[in-house]
Amino acid sequence: MKETRHIILADNQDITRLGLKTLVGIALKDVEGLTVKELSRRAELIAELKENPSSVVVIDYTCFDLGSSDDLLNLSERFPFVLWVVFSDELTEGLIRRLSVEQQFSMILKGDSAQEIITALKCAVTGVRFLCHQVTNLLLMPSALQEHGDPLTTTERDVLRLIALGKSVKEVAAERNSSIHTIATHKKNIFRKIKVNTVYEATKYALRAGLVEMVEYYI
Repeated sequence: MKETRHIILADNQDITRLGLKTLVGIALKDVEGLTVKELSRRAELIAELKENPSSVVVIDYTCFDLGSSDDLLNLSERFPFVLWVVFSDELTEGLIRRLSVEQQFSMILKGDSAQEIITALKCAVTGVRFLCHQVTNLLLMPSALQEHGDPLTTTERDVLRLIALGKSVKEVAAERNSSIHTIATHKKNIFRKIKVNTVYEATKYALRAGLVEMVEYYI
């Protein structure tokens, strides 16, 4: 590769950054024009991404200057050409399912083998998404909500799926050949049944329940 490839190691623990830097050196030793920067603060990361908006960010979600998963998702929306390798030992099922629908996120766990982490880094620098075997296995399993059932009808589940995919009430109505009033009523009933108040909360429910088809999103 002739173009410069920017790798950012975002973690506030020195030992973790050192370990990641070592693995990056092993995984990407043959990549030309590679730069590696270590950062420990959110403000530093934002400044760096403004300078290099096509970077690969290897980020320890639980050991970085982030308030919540919303912060991470907001950063991904702000910098749409960044590829993220989320590296952690505490990824909840809900977060895994949420990130799994975002193509710019790879996921690896600290308990994975060095070889699997190296593979993830090699994939990231070439623009290929990688999900470790533990994450993949979780996504292929029914969610807890699937196992215990949910209160929605078949129609309501389909409407919720479309809402979770980002479609507006008007777009859902057009896709289902229904009136806007009918879909708005379905939406109101769905929110009441699953006890949520916002589309974001409804989307999280849909992800946990497996209503969004993961195969549409990850390689």
